[in-house]
Amino acid sequence: MQALLENWPLWLQGMGATLLLTAVVTLIGLPIGILLAGMRVSPVAALRVVAAVWTEVARNTPLTLVFFFTAFVLPKLGIVLDFTLGAVIALTYYTSAFFGEAVRSGINSVPLGQAEASRSIGLGFGATMRLVILPQAFRSVMPPVINVVIALVKNTSVAMGFFVFVLVSVAQRLSNVYGDQSLQIFVGIALSYLILTVPLGQLVDHLERKWSVQR
Repeated sequence: MQALLENWPLWLQGMGATLLLTAVVTLIGLPIGILLAGMRVSPVAALRVVAAVWTEVARNTPLTLVFFFTAFVLPKLGIVLDFTLGAVIALTYYTSAFFGEAVRSGINSVPLGQAEASRSIGLGFGATMRLVILPQAFRSVMPPVINVVIALVKNTSVAMGFFVFVLVSVAQRLSNVYGDQSLQIFVGIALSYLILTVPLGQLVDHLERKWSVQR
């Protein structure tokens, strides 16, 4: 722990990099997830198939393989990406599928009669989703979406293996210098991840209790 205290600017840099990567992927991946969820319940068969393939492939492919594809396969195809951009693309593709399933579960929690009533007053599918279904699904969607963000925080650690500086990279650098304190350093970094994820977990518990009482 002394090594972390003596190198707290590096620790702060790692925390900031992890938070920034998490925020960027969330801001991009969540809208894609909402779009995927809408496509999964769309009356257009082609859209359902595209969304289902995206979701199933992403959810059933190890994240490390997704990183390998962006870091090593795309350059062979002539697409050379900055390592950080590659990490954003890999994490966004992977995480958007989980966002999509979280949103779809919320959509499915809305009574079918709401959609039927919307159609009866002349609203199309897009308007029904935007004005009727998604606002009602908000409460059901938020806890699982936050859980996906919690998983994302931890998944950013995979980026370290592909030359992207994140929180776990701090442990690697310091353990190379303070070899006799490696265990304490990695414990400290593990606690740092808890600092990021535990408040989000408590927020999920708070929202679930609050909305359960309101129902």
